[in-house]
Amino acid sequence: MGARSSRMRAASADSGEVPGLRADAAHNRNRIVEVARTLFAERGIDVPMATIARHARVGVATLYRRFPTRESLITEAFADQFAACLSVVDEALADPDPWRGFCSVIEKICAVQTVDRCFVPAFVTAFPDAVDIERGRERAMWGFAELTRRAKQSGHLRADFATDDLTLLLMATRGITADSPERTLAASRRLVAYLLNSVRADHADPNEPLPPSVPLSVHDLLRSPR
Repeated sequence: MGARSSRMRAASADSGEVPGLRADAAHNRNRIVEVARTLFAERGIDVPMATIARHARVGVATLYRRFPTRESLITEAFADQFAACLSVVDEALADPDPWRGFCSVIEKICAVQTVDRCFVPAFVTAFPDAVDIERGRERAMWGFAELTRRAKQSGHLRADFATDDLTLLLMATRGITADSPERTLAASRRLVAYLLNSVRADHADPNEPLPPSVPLSVHDLLRSPR
């Protein structure tokens, strides 16, 4: 499935509807994608299609009518997730409170990454051209840079915070593991709360500056230990 088709479906997923599908068919499609995304996150992208159908409570034939190939299902699941991440940044930019908007992006993106730690790296490695990742990444990073500027201007965010530090925060939370997804997510949220507390402007000591920021990219994040 082409990148354009993936993005179009991802955009329509925000409303829970897919153009041209009856309500029951759209419901089946959305349930399949949601189940697939969960299983990909837990087990990687090699989960059998029959397993996905069983967990989604649909027949294998129904699954293949919606998604004729494994790649089409994987791409759709990632496109939906990617669109959701972009919407997090858009919602934060619309928030009149600069600090709240800044914190919400870090909290939500770290949570997504904690839950889906296996899926995103595997997808990007297996299907690097399936979705226009670079364009979306640039849009997201522009938005985060703007949120960072606003939070500093409002006096809430320490002046030496760099946008590259977002990748650093994601690397930190990505290393969290526990005996269940729920405990892992809870631990991640606690760590993120500690980290956000540390970047507040009123906690910065001008006599103890931070070490220089390190240029980091999404590729560094994908290479970090899982």
